[in-house]
Amino acid sequence: MEREAGCCSFFTFTVSLGEDGLVGLDIVVDREHAAVLEALAARTAAGGRS
Repeated sequence: MEREAGCCSFFTFTVSLGEDGLVGLDIVVDREHAAVLEALAARTAAGGRS
């Protein structure tokens, strides 16, 4: 999160702790950078596999 925020200041990160003890991470960008966020989400869903 720190590394991404350092290079890509258009990301806004919010970390939360759920009642179940799981940590949540919300990432928000403006419309101009939506494709970047979508690519990050796709890579995450693939488990980091290229």
